[in-house]
Amino acid sequence: MTAPFPLIGEPLALDLVNTRTAAADLLVTPERLTDWLAVQAERFAEAGEVVAAGLDEGSLQVVRSIRDRVARAVDAARHGEPPQADDLAALAEAQRAAPAVLEVAWDGARVVATRSRTGDVSARMGAWLAEAGAEFLADPAVTRVRQCAADDCVLVFLPAHPRRIWCSAARCGNRVRVARHYHRSRSR
Repeated sequence: MTAPFPLIGEPLALDLVNTRTAAADLLVTPERLTDWLAVQAERFAEAGEVVAAGLDEGSLQVVRSIRDRVARAVDAARHGEPPQADDLAALAEAQRAAPAVLEVAWDGARVVATRSRTGDVSARMGAWLAEAGAEFLADPAVTRVRQCAADDCVLVFLPAHPRRIWCSAARCGNRVRVARHYHRSRSR
């Protein structure tokens, strides 16, 4: 992996949105998308299968389109505004492109249910991410999403503590505090 992805561990929809920073789009190649999926593998049961099938530019475009739709919808919802109808419709359509099936099987001791999706790799990955976006948008927690208070940061997060204002104390919080200290000491 070439560069780490910032702020991993937020709800999946926010992790996806945070793949576009103020400085760069972190999903610029199918290989970077593969890297991101590897980081998210525990959240996506089919991640290994999707990566093994191979990702291409089409897969990348599907994910980037869903990311943009989720980003706009989350931004509207966190401000108490209704998301654009076409963004919500696109998330629903992406899920319809790869319907989910709950398959049941006997494992020798009990019935086990495994959720899977039908369709090609791009459609399954898009449906998985669109579903994560839709679930997060329907969660009342979406109204608590914040954007980092650092001037040059666009990352969003769901604060565990109401006083949290930076995406990361180590990433932006420390940088802002150091800059404040520098300006105070220079003005003396």
